[in-house]
Amino acid sequence: MNELIEKLNDNDVEVRLDALREIKKLTDEGKLPSPKETTYVNNHIHTQYSFSPYSPTKALYMAWQAGLKTAGIMDHDSVSGIREFIEAGKIIGMPVTCGMEVRADMSKTALNGKKINNPDQKSVAYVAIHGIPHQSIDMIDEFMKPYRAARNERNRKMCGNITKLVEPYGLSLDFDRDVYPLSKASEGGSVTERHVLFALAKKVTEKYPTPEQVVDFFKNEMHVAISKKVEAQILNGRETPQFYEYDILGALKAEMVEKFYIDATDECPSVYDYIDLCKRSGGISAYAYLGDVGDSVTGDKKAQKFEDDYLPLLFDTLKELGFNAVTYMPTRNTEEQLKRVMEYCDRYNLFQISGVDINSPRQEFICRQLDNPLYAHLVDATYALIGAENEASKCLCKAMFSEKSIKAEPDVKKRIEYYKTKA
Repeated sequence: MNELIEKLNDNDVEVRLDALREIKKLTDEGKLPSPKETTYVNNHIHTQYSFSPYSPTKALYMAWQAGLKTAGIMDHDSVSGIREFIEAGKIIGMPVTCGMEVRADMSKTALNGKKINNPDQKSVAYVAIHGIPHQSIDMIDEFMKPYRAARNERNRKMCGNITKLVEPYGLSLDFDRDVYPLSKASEGGSVTERHVLFALAKKVTEKYPTPEQVVDFFKNEMHVAISKKVEAQILNGRETPQFYEYDILGALKAEMVEKFYIDATDECPSVYDYIDLCKRSGGISAYAYLGDVGDSVTGDKKAQKFEDDYLPLLFDTLKELGFNAVTYMPTRNTEEQLKRVMEYCDRYNLFQISGVDINSPRQEFICRQLDNPLYAHLVDATYALIGAENEASKCLCKAMFSEKSIKAEPDVKKRIEYYKTKA
């Protein structure tokens, strides 16, 4: 069984899918235990085509084993894992939904100069295309190719900045040698800041072989501040080796990015081009609400303020730009924060989508906050999202936010009731 599970992350997509087929067969025959059943859903799972410990097949396996009823792929700047994700869903009999996350340039909007939902850069926002119709995958990939190339140019420069920072300690970082091989870029995947920092984490653990030496290096040589929570996780690395390098990555991301970061420019499509792409592809344009951060759930964000002080301006701008939806994560925010967001979504007739951002082995695939009746509508929204993707994959005229669909039913909540029957 362990050999089969390892094959789920094989370099060959067919090997991965065949391993899942065998696991499903053994499960159906009663030779492996059936996963527990829950009512949980998750629309925001990253894979190795952006940054994650999981191939699309392994991500679906993990979702299945966690008891999810549905799952959604959401990679940065890439749709290259979608077809594998769809096939894996068919193998295990799980309905899936497909999306992509990008960073949009908001500098020509009323949000120019503001810290929106991006911890690293003002005037740039994380947004998503949800429910991508399957006939639009190649078109979206072509659109994103030049942006991924531009991102890699900036990645190279940031590796140079990191090398200047760590050279005094006998370390260096080369993009082509150390970072690129950790990605699926050769298959149309993206290379993110997390890849860069994961490569650095590997360099650090190679030079400092014990958790105690790593913490000492960060605190007393590099003078990197580490939260007590993350420090304890790193020091526990011998007991949890599967998390060790990811915990180091989290510490680096929280405290070091600002020291080497170069603003993203050419790799960020304008928000207007992004909205146009969503319309042409039949996908659902969604703003990713972050909200002010206190104690970061994932350990990779400092306590800082984002959109909460200017929600009226934010929602006015989203509506003016033509956004269809807002996506948010109950795991990251307080009830008070999300009640405000939900109220604004209702006021502006925006579709509400939720998911748990999975890019580390520490993260649970399920969002237990969905047990709260306050968020019951997010489960319905997930089935509507799946149904809308199914319908739009037959004809873009059937997309949830096509002119025809909006004209037939302007109220998004009534449209949700219709599309969830198509899941």
